[in-house]
Amino acid sequence: MSAPNLTLWLDGELRSTANPQVNLLDQALHYGSGVFEGIRAYDTAHGPAIFRLPEHMDRLQRGLAHFGHQADLEAMCAAMPGLLATNGLSDAYLRPIAWLGGNGLSLDVEHMQLRQCVAALPWTSHLGETAKAGLKLMTSSYRRNSSDSMPPLKMCGGYVNSLLAKLEATRKGYDEALFLDGKWVCEASAENVFFAKDGKLTAITHKDMLPGITRDSLIAISGAESRAATFAELYDADEIFLCGTSAEVTPVTLLDDRELPIGPITKALAATYQDIVHGRDTTFAHWLTLAGEKRRGAA
Repeated sequence: MSAPNLTLWLDGELRSTANPQVNLLDQALHYGSGVFEGIRAYDTAHGPAIFRLPEHMDRLQRGLAHFGHQADLEAMCAAMPGLLATNGLSDAYLRPIAWLGGNGLSLDVEHMQLRQCVAALPWTSHLGETAKAGLKLMTSSYRRNSSDSMPPLKMCGGYVNSLLAKLEATRKGYDEALFLDGKWVCEASAENVFFAKDGKLTAITHKDMLPGITRDSLIAISGAESRAATFAELYDADEIFLCGTSAEVTPVTLLDDRELPIGPITKALAATYQDIVHGRDTTFAHWLTLAGEKRRGAA
């Protein structure tokens, strides 16, 4: 999703996206040696609130640890409320990213310079405006990166795998790609997978999938069972939906050649999730980090 000219935080300073001053010989541009997170801020009665901020930043730090680096999480988090205010955003997508730079193309990473950035962007869903009405999901000819080869975290270079699968799907008229491991379901290119059968909700797990924070939230909200599942089970489901920070709860209405309804479990969970992230349901209020009170008298 493209964005207008915005202010971002880069290595402790505020800069315009029109003049970020990033070195084109930074190692990460050439080798994908970086880690990012996608985090949502939602408008609430008390102002913008960031959803599950500590969990997202902990995952970013775990990714960086594989490169032998640590981010300044305190500084990155402290920058977020100001970015939301400066860019005039209440509902937004926050993108913290840390990458290796230093004008070097060596494959040795531990002594590379670490660069850090946080951006705040207007957002709906990377799947498009019509996604909430249901999307078309295609089994991919690609396999998900193996967790034996790359940690299942948000490593920049690993997302080439997702880009190729997504491109294959969209060229064939679908909205999203589904990774399989033989008969077992892994995940979509950027979302985890849930399905319902005979009134029972299942969150699909696989060793190669991203341990999604939205997925974890929905399991806590719904009490869904988390287990491995075959493609045959998924194909026979009564309801299927994908979930993620950007996608939230997005129903699947076509899996390969099989049409599905948007069922009652999906509808109810999607509505409950929106109530929680916007602070209308306070059951999980501890998941929200307030990013600034609304101005007195503001709507």
